[in-house]
Amino acid sequence: MQYGLNEEQEMIAATVRSFVENEIYPHEDMVERTGAVPEDIAAGIKQKTLDLGFYACNFPEEVGGAGLNHLEFALVERELGRGSMALTHFFGRPQNILMACESEQRDRYLLPAVRGERMDALAMTEPGAGSDVRGMKCAAVRDGADWVLNGTKHFISGAEHADFVIVFVATGEDMTPKGPKKRITTFLVDRGTPGFTIRDGYASVSHRGYKNMVLDFDDCRLPAAQVLGEVDGGFAVMNEWLYATRLTVAAFCVGRARRAFDFALNYAAQREQFGQPIGKFQGVGFQIADMITEIDAADLLTLAAADRLDKGLPANREIASAKLYASEMLARVTDAAIQVHGGMGLMDDYPLERFWRDARVERIWDGTSEIQRHIISRDLLRPLGA
Repeated sequence: MQYGLNEEQEMIAATVRSFVENEIYPHEDMVERTGAVPEDIAAGIKQKTLDLGFYACNFPEEVGGAGLNHLEFALVERELGRGSMALTHFFGRPQNILMACESEQRDRYLLPAVRGERMDALAMTEPGAGSDVRGMKCAAVRDGADWVLNGTKHFISGAEHADFVIVFVATGEDMTPKGPKKRITTFLVDRGTPGFTIRDGYASVSHRGYKNMVLDFDDCRLPAAQVLGEVDGGFAVMNEWLYATRLTVAAFCVGRARRAFDFALNYAAQREQFGQPIGKFQGVGFQIADMITEIDAADLLTLAAADRLDKGLPANREIASAKLYASEMLARVTDAAIQVHGGMGLMDDYPLERFWRDARVERIWDGTSEIQRHIISRDLLRPLGA
């Protein structure tokens, strides 16, 4: 199912799919077994991505990126979704909010990140503040010309490889009719800054090798030059970033579902019982039909939302719908793929049990399914005064 793609867009998708099959698939079993990506393999993936011209493809050409639009970047993420997230991390897509860098920040953070010389990580979630972003306790206070940060962030992906982190913290609060409302500011914090430590997070059943880390800030002093964007303007920056990441999750889920489907389709065509391929039995054949219908629907939702962004149209509800449907679709498709394989689906001879485990987190991070439903219903009801 293609969304009316032109030749160049089809070539982008085919190129990234080939990269994943040749450079990612061969290392997946090792990463799943060890829970880590060796440095030489990580460096190799990164260099080959640079050579291919796809590193930081989500950034405009004027800063050294490939200048892909939202739809084209969704195609990249869709094909990367077929592979291990621990490995595709080194394909290199820096956080697009680095475009908010100004003056010296561009030379220290933005441009080196685009060139692949420095890696970033984004820190938002806290032990007591997940969906409730305004509930964060990690805070910074002014001390002369500096800011002093204290608090903890957790579930921070990619931080073990990061040269710097983009961290959101509370910098005050305003009183509103609904009670106090925290102001949020974004800071750039270099690895090795006194008072800033990165430590191992939690063992997870999903995306082994793609670690989550805990960040501790203990009287971490930062000059005002480390503020990204405007002081107290972090929430606006955050919302803009979440647009991109929710669309990324949707695209990833479509790619992963297509890979699981390919296993199920081929197995249904080759495995015989009662003298015929099991796909000829309605109990299996109808599952195959349902799987591809849901995958195509999620694909079209995702690409349509990306297309709206490219056209400058409002897309908050459409992106939420894509993220919601694609993440829940992936859970159903991976479960059905295992069912088609029977007992073999749960054996590590196939990667299906891994896809099944990995799928579970997609309904949680970057905005839970409940948050997406809230966004969708609010968008529909507000114009009616409800």
